[in-house]
Amino acid sequence: MKIWIIALSLLIGTPLGAQVLATVGSSKITTADFNRRLDEIRKQSTNPPTTEQFLEDLVRFEVGVQEADKMKLQNEPLVKERYKQLLYNALLEKQIGKRVEEIKITEAELREYYKKSPELRLAHILFDVKLSAKPEDRETVHKRALQILEEVRKTKRPFEELVHLYSDDIQTKDTGGDIGYQTRITLVPELYDAAMRMKVGEVKGLIETRFGFHILKLLEHRSFDLADKRQIRAGLFDDKRAKIFNEYFMKLKKQYKIEVNSQVLKSVNR
Repeated sequence: MKIWIIALSLLIGTPLGAQVLATVGSSKITTADFNRRLDEIRKQSTNPPTTEQFLEDLVRFEVGVQEADKMKLQNEPLVKERYKQLLYNALLEKQIGKRVEEIKITEAELREYYKKSPELRLAHILFDVKLSAKPEDRETVHKRALQILEEVRKTKRPFEELVHLYSDDIQTKDTGGDIGYQTRITLVPELYDAAMRMKVGEVKGLIETRFGFHILKLLEHRSFDLADKRQIRAGLFDDKRAKIFNEYFMKLKKQYKIEVNSQVLKSVNR
């Protein structure tokens, strides 16, 4: 028997005049509630359960919820955390969900957005530094990267050959360091911002990211007409959604006293 995911909303009291399909402990499953839930499942699935299968799933769901309640699992830290996340998501859906759904994007907006966030085709030489690396190890890699950067600037060797000789990026080592077309969304900010200041064919370095040190080459600046419009639209949509989100919390935060210990902040996750 397939197990069907039950909606998070719990079964509630029986409305006046509703037929009771099943009683499970202290809860009742009405025909109205059963039909509503089954219709939702049928809309989402190409192979929905039979009425008998779905009723069994609802019964198991209610039995499980009531058993969990007996065991006081609602007091477990993990359950509390997930409940808080559920409340947070419900708040966003209720307060700004409709505004997000109503976001409109025009062709002119897409073109204007693309001027600031075009698709760039890049190649790089990576000098890998592990996140757990000690400062002295990072400095060793940095010195090696500077030496190779000097060679890149002086040599007449093709960039692709230098990539093969020196790059730690296994995936692009044999393809000239080509990482394909990248956007502001798909690339780490340090590399994208650097590439935006470069001309096609230009080589620049060193650029430091959380992955290590990079020597970067701009291969191509893609025109709007050839760009992936779905990806551009997704990026602009994210920007508009973020604006709605930020405006909402800017107002909401004013109702709460918020204090941040900047000294402690400096010491965490470093």
